[in-house]
Amino acid sequence: MTFDSPATQGPPEVAVTEDPASTAQSGGKPEQAEPTAPVQEVIGVRHGMFGVSGTGDTSGYGRLIRTLSLPGSTPPPYGGYFDEVVTALARALSDTVFAAAIEKIVVDRDELTLHVRREHLPVVARTLRDDQDLRFELCLGVSGAHYPADTGRELHALYHLLSITHNRRVRVEVSAPDADPHIPSLYSVYPTTDWHERETYDFFGILFDGHPSLTRIMMPDDWRGHPQRKDYPLGGIPVEYKGARIPPPDQRRTYH
Repeated sequence: MTFDSPATQGPPEVAVTEDPASTAQSGGKPEQAEPTAPVQEVIGVRHGMFGVSGTGDTSGYGRLIRTLSLPGSTPPPYGGYFDEVVTALARALSDTVFAAAIEKIVVDRDELTLHVRREHLPVVARTLRDDQDLRFELCLGVSGAHYPADTGRELHALYHLLSITHNRRVRVEVSAPDADPHIPSLYSVYPTTDWHERETYDFFGILFDGHPSLTRIMMPDDWRGHPQRKDYPLGGIPVEYKGARIPPPDQRRTYH
């Protein structure tokens, strides 16, 4: 699987149409081209509801076939203020750093997502915060995602940033392989990520390097595993109720 990167394109530019008719109708000013939808990247195929197989299921769910895909890279123009954000970031980072740091740019469902290579995350985040044309001063939260079929990029961390100065939003997404789940912490750039990164570590197992106290925040300290990963056992742990021991849902006896 390959991912498009702006490495050979330089800083993105906003394309404009040169159609004479449209220029005349707009009073001599060229119109901005419509943003192009991203191409979907297929990462796998799922058979059955929740991965069911070989169970004799007669509900119809066992025969469901669903293609698993993620939005691919979106070509410019991106529409709205997205072009201004991308252009300002490319200018602030320089062409070389921008090409090395940004893996792909995705505009999907009217939201701008910058996929950043993890080793460049602190530099990109600090630039987004400090540059006068960007000024994303607030990190609204950190969330995680687990895509077992996305080989080499199974774990994702997502940072939601808000510019109070310009009233703009952007999402920064970083990925890491399951075998090396390390991502630099943004605590030094956005101190509000303290508990959010702890929660993402607790539920997904992402290790945020440089975090001042990366400990569990929801589950007990001696808990094994990370409950929101796709490979976590369905049903969790047995339940004890009035002296009775009830197994997890996926281990209970079924009646036909």
